[in-house]
Amino acid sequence: MRPADLDAELAALAKMSLAQLRERWPMVADKPLPKVSAALLRLAIAWELQAAIHGGHSRQTLQKLEQIARGKTRTGQVQAGMRLSREWHGVLQTVSIDEDGVIRWNGKEWKSLSAVARAITGTRWSGPAFFGLKTKAAA
Repeated sequence: MRPADLDAELAALAKMSLAQLRERWPMVADKPLPKVSAALLRLAIAWELQAAIHGGHSRQTLQKLEQIARGKTRTGQVQAGMRLSREWHGVLQTVSIDEDGVIRWNGKEWKSLSAVARAITGTRWSGPAFFGLKTKAAA
């Protein structure tokens, strides 16, 4: 489907009955038909159509949604201008997040906080957990 056809598809959804929407669902989604109202099914089909053209959720968003669904931990967002510190074996380790979102530690740029935590500890760590951004969710 081309982006130009998307507008027509979305407009057509508004006129479809629940039965028509149920027939349309397997054409756009490789998932079981949800047992929802016509209004929600319209939204779900619209999401699937748009995701097929423009892409779905980012990896970061999917991870955040999964974490919320599990409900065991919460991870704070890394924001530009932050400085994160952690003492490790008697040495204070400080990471800064530049205004453009670049992570800096020891004068180098890093792809993630986890990569920094791995470099500091020599083992695999969750960067957000290592720097105190990941906490247990309240009961």
